[in-house]
Amino acid sequence: MFTLQHIETHTQEIKKSRFLAICGPVSDEQAAKDFIAGHSDPTASHNCWAFRIGQVYRFHDDGEPSGTAGKPILQAIDGQSLDHIAVVVTRWFGGTLLGSGGLIRAYGGTAAMCLRAAEKVEVIETIRGSVVCDFSDLALIRARLAGLGVTISAEVFTGTGASLALQIPKDASEAASAIVLDLSRGRAVLTLED
Repeated sequence: MFTLQHIETHTQEIKKSRFLAICGPVSDEQAAKDFIAGHSDPTASHNCWAFRIGQVYRFHDDGEPSGTAGKPILQAIDGQSLDHIAVVVTRWFGGTLLGSGGLIRAYGGTAAMCLRAAEKVEVIETIRGSVVCDFSDLALIRARLAGLGVTISAEVFTGTGASLALQIPKDASEAASAIVLDLSRGRAVLTLED
């Protein structure tokens, strides 16, 4: 599964109507709603959108006939196997009716072109974990965990060492646990959250 590296835009004109697609990565449902609100144009005829975050998805036709805008945008996202994505396609009506098929092609096609042009990165599923270690083990544990793609989301120092909150790639959790045990000679243990 892939997501986008950056926000991307694509514009096209179809029978005098102007379509602007804006797509970007989003971390959760609230971020998707904020993205949609931030990239919708209140002066436009329609701001249609869709987003997918794992199994959660939503789409909206914004006054276009049902199923002619939001759903084709979602299909463009799914058709390119993308996740953690929001897309807004804004239409400024040009005076010519496109019909249901024309709207589906216009909204879905504009979204698909925008998504195809965007730089993509792999989505790596992570789990949260924590470790408490002594100062003598801290630098080496941090360096070796970083080599596995583990990121430190919070670090709190204690009188004898540090407590680390971690984001661990799911497929590296066993290796990370073994590294922490080995480097600390059993003094530190990686605890995984459910």
